[in-house]
Amino acid sequence: MPSSVPASRREKGRRHLLDLDAPRHVVKDPERDARDLARVQRWVMSTLAVTTILHLVVGLVFAAVHLDDAPASSRVGLNVLAGVFGAFAVAAALGIHGKRVLSPWLLTGFVPTAVGLWLTLR
Repeated sequence: MPSSVPASRREKGRRHLLDLDAPRHVVKDPERDARDLARVQRWVMSTLAVTTILHLVVGLVFAAVHLDDAPASSRVGLNVLAGVFGAFAVAAALGIHGKRVLSPWLLTGFVPTAVGLWLTLR
């Protein structure tokens, strides 16, 4: 019975990972695939949410720094709003990942307020 593999291939042995004489047995686990897909979807969703909200935060800090005619209270207000939205971004990421929203990580959302106030009031 003739073989489908050329004689030169049989003599040289395996030259790559594909062995036509012994195909690899793949075990399908649909539950694992669903878990992996859900994890990737959570990471993509949280990344999109956080980066979108942080663009708003950076815009508010930028506006606070570059408003020349506005009183100091308006600049401080914009920086406080930036911090609130920053905390909202952290809360959104925690919520998407199913973590407890009220956590010490919310304090990292107020970093833009501190940076914005330092840039505004220096």
